[in-house]
Amino acid sequence: MTLRTAGIHHITAYAQDPQKNVDFYTGVLGLRMVKKTVNYDAPEIYHFYFGDEGGQPGTIITFFPSSASRRGLRGGGQAGYTTFAVPVGALPYWEQRLRSFGVPVMKAFRFNEQYLQFSDRDGLSLELVERESGPNNGWSVDDITPDTAIKGFGGAVLFSSKWEETKKALENVMGLTYIGEDVNYARFQAAGPFGNVIDLPMRDIPSGAGGAGTTHHIAWRAQDDEEHGKWHEWVKEQGFHPTNIKNRNYFKALYFRERGGILFEIATDPPGFTVDEDLDSLGEQLKLPAWFEPERARIEQGLEPIQAKHTGEGQLK
Repeated sequence: MTLRTAGIHHITAYAQDPQKNVDFYTGVLGLRMVKKTVNYDAPEIYHFYFGDEGGQPGTIITFFPSSASRRGLRGGGQAGYTTFAVPVGALPYWEQRLRSFGVPVMKAFRFNEQYLQFSDRDGLSLELVERESGPNNGWSVDDITPDTAIKGFGGAVLFSSKWEETKKALENVMGLTYIGEDVNYARFQAAGPFGNVIDLPMRDIPSGAGGAGTTHHIAWRAQDDEEHGKWHEWVKEQGFHPTNIKNRNYFKALYFRERGGILFEIATDPPGFTVDEDLDSLGEQLKLPAWFEPERARIEQGLEPIQAKHTGEGQLK
């Protein structure tokens, strides 16, 4: 049996101030807040999901924001850069938009592609790249149009403490195809339209420390529950120790840490984010799984009030 993921399902990171996190991703980057819930393992902390208009797999960046969170240290065992894809021709628009909000931007080049690199309010490293694959995003904020809006993930740059081990995990466990090397990076590709390109620095990077401004895990796609069960067995056969399958309400999840130190999740595409909200009202209410509903009053009382602002005006002032 050989399994191949279609690419990234979502990437999860830490943040500090919840409102500033919402403001940046909805107001500046123009993503949709598709779910406002809590960390199921620590319900005193929010869990925010941002993505395209429908919250499709391969478009979702998620956060555990807490004002009490410490600042993290970027390093091995993390996604060093989270890469978003924009339509071809959109980078000049984004360079101007980011600079207009006081966001410093740097340019980088890999595999004959230009990247705009920048950080969010917590220092999380992000980049934009133009890609043809995948449909445009119809979610509109300010003067962002489907011709400029972030479509979803382009992929990620993974920082590994043992890069050759991570290379093996990408190829032999997750089923990505090795593409080649450029400027000291190895590139791997999956078959899906989004989140399908992984660049891996060909050197061991000292371990980082989790906290605001760093990623917690990278999640890979499984097409349904049946395939997810096969992934659980496959990961064990490859000598790893996956967790039991967990119900995250919007997908099923299992976790394991590959030998380069990066926490991998495998998440199912279904059921998606419309299981408890209509498409037109995604992200508007605090949604809790059934097992937390009896504690809703206590949970809500402990969370900072936030508002999703779908405009960039004044967001970074």
